[in-house]
Amino acid sequence: MADPHAPSTSASQTHVTPPELEQTLTLLTSHRSVLGYMLLSRGQPVTIIRHSGVVFEGEQGKKYASAIARIVQSVQTGLEEVSGGHHEGDDIRFMRIRTKRHEIMISPDERYLLAVLHDPATT
Repeated sequence: MADPHAPSTSASQTHVTPPELEQTLTLLTSHRSVLGYMLLSRGQPVTIIRHSGVVFEGEQGKKYASAIARIVQSVQTGLEEVSGGHHEGDDIRFMRIRTKRHEIMISPDERYLLAVLHDPATT
């Protein structure tokens, strides 16, 4: 049986990730509470560069990727609206969304969106 935490890469694109990002992804997958992560492109349409965890496999992964991109865009648009367009350099750095069952953490970057899904009940 395949390791559910083993990273998968998108067959359509090959991206070279910086060593510090590789180290972060390895550290993330070592935590028991982490159900998976997705590394997404910032382009339109959003593409999955890498992912780990069965929750992000196949069509479900594509749905998560699309939803994460929409969440980030919506929050960024909201920030621009409330600041009256005067938010130079005030980009989103980190978001944490908690539901009854899961918590998703999103860290947008200039080139990537990193999303981590974890079970807050697992310690």
